[in-house]
Amino acid sequence: MTQAVGVLALQGDVREHVHALEAVGARAVPVRRRSELDAVDALVIPGGESTTIDKLLRAFELVDPVRERLRAGMPAYGSCAGMILLADRVLGGIEGQQTLGGVDVTVRRNAFGRQVDSFETDLAIDGIEDGPLHAVFIRAPWVEEVGPAATVVGRVEAGPAAGRIVAVRQGPLLVTSFHPEVTGDTRVHRLFVQIVRDTQE
Repeated sequence: MTQAVGVLALQGDVREHVHALEAVGARAVPVRRRSELDAVDALVIPGGESTTIDKLLRAFELVDPVRERLRAGMPAYGSCAGMILLADRVLGGIEGQQTLGGVDVTVRRNAFGRQVDSFETDLAIDGIEDGPLHAVFIRAPWVEEVGPAATVVGRVEAGPAAGRIVAVRQGPLLVTSFHPEVTGDTRVHRLFVQIVRDTQE
């Protein structure tokens, strides 16, 4: 059975996630409405601007429906801004910013710095084989605290940010600080689609 994986299509790297998901055998579905959310097995929340996506989620009346699906066990993957939106707690957010929650972490927005401080590095991610991933960080968050329900699956291994947590999994939820959708390496998406399959068995 082909998994229908929604990509929240309000702002951000939507097209890139769609292409990566289709490359690993999923059926990628842009999601802007409740009816589209109801029709998918899982949801990807792309990188972009977390405050903008938060406002658009409210404008499109998707906040409560997404939260309900997450509470009911829907798998979700968030990259960069998506990590912020799936975190239970956020540091450095603007006043009134909300998250969807679901992952028991505290995330700091723009932790690695501004756009000019974007960088690339190689990472080992638990659950991903065949060598390290080349990870791209763009105005990226990092995870400051991980609660007991969540598991760290990736850290920066070298440089000034060595040791910083940049990938976390909690059950069917996966978040990364980096943007695998822009590198052509589909292994994070392959891992997520396997998570989706595992929840359906």
